Amino acid sequence: MCAMLPLLLVTLFGCALGALVTHLAWRRRGRARRQRVEVIRQTARRYALGDRSREAPDYGDDDLGDTARAFDQAIRELGQQIDQLSRDRARTETVLASMAEGVLVVDSQGRLQLVNDAARQLLKLDRSALGHPYIETLRHPAIVEQLTGGLEGAPASTLELTLPLDPPRTLMARVAPFDSGGRGAVLVLQDVTAFRHADQMRRDFVANVSHELRTPLTAVKGYAEALLDDPDDEAMRERFLEIIHTQASRMERLVKDLLRLARLDAGQEQADASPCELEPLLAGVISDMAQLSTAKRQQVHLMVDPAVARLSTDVAKLHDIVRNLVENAVNYTPDEGTITIEAGPADAGVAITVSDTGPGVPASDLTRVFERFYRVDKSRARPGGTGLGLAIVKHLVQVLGGTITVANRPEGGAVFTLTLPQASPGG
Repeated sequence: MCAMLPLLLVTLFGCALGALVTHLAWRRRGRARRQRVEVIRQTARRYALGDRSREAPDYGDDDLGDTARAFDQAIRELGQQIDQLSRDRARTETVLASMAEGVLVVDSQGRLQLVNDAARQLLKLDRSALGHPYIETLRHPAIVEQLTGGLEGAPASTLELTLPLDPPRTLMARVAPFDSGGRGAVLVLQDVTAFRHADQMRRDFVANVSHELRTPLTAVKGYAEALLDDPDDEAMRERFLEIIHTQASRMERLVKDLLRLARLDAGQEQADASPCELEPLLAGVISDMAQLSTAKRQQVHLMVDPAVARLSTDVAKLHDIVRNLVENAVNYTPDEGTITIEAGPADAGVAITVSDTGPGVPASDLTRVFERFYRVDKSRARPGGTGLGLAIVKHLVQVLGGTITVANRPEGGAVFTLTLPQASPGG
């Protein structure tokens, strides 16, 4: 028994030593495990803050490491997808912001999810409208009705409407439904005001040309038939032939003006600048109109500042511009009225004004007097012209690189102000 005691002690010591070693090993392994768990926690925190710039740490080769690596890979792939979605959203927002068309998106709950700048301006919406029901934020019943139909699954529809803005705007509104995790609707607004205005101008132009040609043609045909019926009355025949000649000349002027406008619209007339003595040119225009102004006992005054006596421009085009303006003033100035032509320096150029003591231009017509065939009220009804003179003036002024405006004088009458550079294009 005594002999076995040392062996028992050795055995007990060995067991205790083994238990201690095992305990230390487990403690070391637990500490390492806790360290890896802390690394995983810190990495997850960085990912939550959007920092995925660092390489993935060593998670170990056991089950915990395999699980951590799987989650790490999934998070990185999800982050890449989120980044891509963010870039796509930024591009979409940039495109929508730059669009002239208004775009508005409503979700299945009827709340505004997206409104670009164009739609916000057209519909007078605040940025705070996002997230609110469209029925509460939109003030246009026709658009509300369209969006309601889209949310209910109605086919895409298009509506033309006029918004009471300043100035009024004509819009084409198109609503289309979409289904993306719930039915929604997209509204696209296209401003067609300019198109409708141009279309109306085209219709008016065709109607005016037809009218302007019909009147002299009717006269020519009528007097020609009268000559055929009674060709022997010499005095009547001479008077009728004179009327026919006058009406034919009127048609010729109209056709010439139409052809010139067509050339100007097509950019086929360019400035051919050369030195121009301004006072002789203006005096020549006054001389051209002297017969008509004298018949109406009008006074025509000319004043030219010596500082602008000479400039470089297309002399023929400037002559046509001033002649049209002076002819317009002579026609609309009553008998014994006064017409004043002045030339003086302007910012980096020359200003030429033609003013009269006529009835002036109604305020509502001031922005439209340069439209072809546009008629103001009867007090300035067109006395025998083609109705294209001021439209031609506007185009010619643009060719010379200048500007032209019209206003009413405080003391009565209209004043046209032509501003030209000291040297026109082509000089």
